Amino acid sequence: MFKSLRKKVGVIGYGNMGSAIAERIKRKYRVYVFEKDKNKMRNLSDMEIADNVKDLVNKTDVVIIAVKPQDSDPVLNEIRDCVKDNLVISIAAGITTGYIEKVLGMVKVIRVMPNIGAIVGESISYICKGNYAKNNDLKLSVKLFDSIGHSFIFSEDLMNAATAVGGSGPGFWGYLFDKQPFEEWNKYKSNYFIPELTSAAISVGFDKKIARLTAGLVTVASSATVNALHITPTELAKKVASEGGTTEAGLAVLEKGGTLTDAVKAALRRAGELSNKER
Repeated sequence: MFKSLRKKVGVIGYGNMGSAIAERIKRKYRVYVFEKDKNKMRNLSDMEIADNVKDLVNKTDVVIIAVKPQDSDPVLNEIRDCVKDNLVISIAAGITTGYIEKVLGMVKVIRVMPNIGAIVGESISYICKGNYAKNNDLKLSVKLFDSIGHSFIFSEDLMNAATAVGGSGPGFWGYLFDKQPFEEWNKYKSNYFIPELTSAAISVGFDKKIARLTAGLVTVASSATVNALHITPTELAKKVASEGGTTEAGLAVLEKGGTLTDAVKAALRRAGELSNKER
């Protein structure tokens, strides 16, 4: 009886981020998942598999779109006729709430920028709401994403900056970590990485307090992810850097000898370019 009363949450896409979210919220919510690659769902437990995205929408209260930005249009077009009272949460980088509303209509939309730390429960998630979402929808979204780490409410005009700092930050951490002698890392982290990432965040519009928190949390999330996955920092950087994305743009700057602030600004420019590709 209790289980049937739990809010139903659907997750479209079961990659790194979708699986991290689903696994960490399934204790509190009834979770449905849809993933085109059936191999990814072989070992699911305490979750239900939807037949297709429309089936998932019809069975849930909250729909989390956890696909890559380039795959978001087909999903939005497929669910546009069946989304009614659902709260739609998108974690697709660069896709604005306004664009989602243009496709889906007058629906409740929340946009979230989490990062790879979600895999180990140390994500930094930046959250903003669209035109039709209410404060209760925002509160629910914060509660959901607090399950995978730490959440901050942002204005949408800062979401590209959030992508460049919090989203790409672990990639920059991984690249720079492996450029330092291991025994020097703690000193480098305290004297350069955290202060420089803080300064970079402020330069792209972050509040000073949130900038400092973000820089520290990026460091914690990156280290925890490397340890949990048993990968090298360089492998973490590669894992974060999708082809043509914001992290890749920032890493190209670091490889040429640029500063961390230069890298963040390059990532911000790339985030803007990706957003401008919207129809």
